[in-house]
Amino acid sequence: MKTRLNWFAFAGILLTTGTFAPQLANAGAGVRVCTFPGSPSVALDEAVAREVLRTAGISLSLASGGFDSSDDDGVSLKELNKALARKCDVIAGFPRSSVADGSGSKLTFSRGYLRSGYVSVTTRESSAPAKGAEVVAATYASPAQLIAVQQPNVTLDLENTAALTVDAVASGHAQRAIVWYPAVVAYALTHPEQHFRIAGTASPYAEWQLVFAFGKNGALLQPRIDAALEKMTVDGRLAALTRKWALPETAQAARVSARASADRFAYRDGPVRSDASWRMTLASGNASQKGRFIKVDADAPADVPGFDRTQVAHGKALYSSACAKCHGPGLQGLNAPALRGPAFAPASNAKLTIGGVYTYMTNNMPADRPGKMKPQDYADIMAFLLFSNGYSAGATKLTDDNAKASKTPLNAGTSQ
Repeated sequence: MKTRLNWFAFAGILLTTGTFAPQLANAGAGVRVCTFPGSPSVALDEAVAREVLRTAGISLSLASGGFDSSDDDGVSLKELNKALARKCDVIAGFPRSSVADGSGSKLTFSRGYLRSGYVSVTTRESSAPAKGAEVVAATYASPAQLIAVQQPNVTLDLENTAALTVDAVASGHAQRAIVWYPAVVAYALTHPEQHFRIAGTASPYAEWQLVFAFGKNGALLQPRIDAALEKMTVDGRLAALTRKWALPETAQAARVSARASADRFAYRDGPVRSDASWRMTLASGNASQKGRFIKVDADAPADVPGFDRTQVAHGKALYSSACAKCHGPGLQGLNAPALRGPAFAPASNAKLTIGGVYTYMTNNMPADRPGKMKPQDYADIMAFLLFSNGYSAGATKLTDDNAKASKTPLNAGTSQ
């Protein structure tokens, strides 16, 4: 389960005439609505979809099996486009955030119908250890992993699904979990005897909204669905449908600081160093990595390490095969944060250094197999990221050592 945010406003005659997308496939069978495979909020998403389309005066059919696969590391943009081209007109329960909004894709989105996100979960019996690292469960290859690895003095217990992440706390296997809140709700519905304490997580990766996503076949439905959502908001029906899925007040306190830092793409406010050991409990076996953050020094020399165009080309190819599924083919962010633009490399006042980003990448990415690449391959991907954010290629080759040593703030470079 992973995801986006940022609104697309559509206006026009469709809102006044009541007509909708003439190109919808199988229109006689109703608009085909898919949900994400394995999402813990499927019951909510389907209930909201039924009421929204009923309010909009549109017939609906729930399309089971809209996606050909349900990979543990999410749904790729290719899979999304294929589903929307062949089996779905609308995807309900599409999660969006300001740091991974998918806005570079060809999808369009409705307004949000549930503000949710990643929370810190404990049980009444949970307690932090007096000595040693706290065991924190997180769902691998998800924003939960990024949030958890920020935290100091923890042992990360990376689980394969959100349900297993919640269960790690419920069973006492972990003292705490960072997890997608709808997964907690879904777990509690099937385990009513289990009670959890929920707290917020102060991270730019924490806050998400559930929306409807449209491909080209269903894009003209967006104004009518937005109008229906607005009507349901005003008359209270939307709140009634989503009440048990809404974040509790105990999880709201961290949201202000998280929103304040989201546009800075900071892994954590201020200088951070995290030495976290990883206990991977995946089908592929166990692995161990250490995630480290480099201290940001705002007064460091602004000498950008050089790179050449050959590296950029090679780094782009590596990125496409290893990184694009989560970060987007255009670095726009999909299931993971954007790696291009002001959220990643602002024009000024960067909170990250080039060396800090590079070291985080080499220790923690790709999320399915951290550290699997050769040092020079990581350097070539970093060259591609720098080039994509406005830095100019030259004649000097970027090396692993040079990239790690760079104290330069990651501000947007000069025009290419």
